[in-house]
Amino acid sequence: MTRTHEKVSSLPAGKPVNGYTRETAAAGVEEAKKLFEGRWKLEILFHLFGGKILRFSDLERAIPAISQKMLAQQLRRLESDGLVTRTVYQQVPPKVEYALTEWGQSLCPSLDALLTWLAARPEPEDAGAGE
Repeated sequence: MTRTHEKVSSLPAGKPVNGYTRETAAAGVEEAKKLFEGRWKLEILFHLFGGKILRFSDLERAIPAISQKMLAQQLRRLESDGLVTRTVYQQVPPKVEYALTEWGQSLCPSLDALLTWLAARPEPEDAGAGE
């Protein structure tokens, strides 16, 4: 099996692969990681995938372990990052709906690929050793 560090180490220093150098790829990963900081962001995104439009109370029910304060904070952050849109309807009682932006929805195939990759994880070789 070829290891990633062997493939990367054979590349000339600074030569772009798929438009990225090691440095720009590392910076991009850091930027992407910041978008998903927070315990609940990915779970919120998964509930909104597929073009779903959910109200705050729908998200509260879908994620029972999250507090109202934390849900509101995470939704505000996702909105400011451009992943989620918030629509407020001027009515009584107030109605607020959340949906993914087009850019947020475009993340779905990447997260599906991540889940597929995780499902293919081999069992650790030392599993069950010493039992």
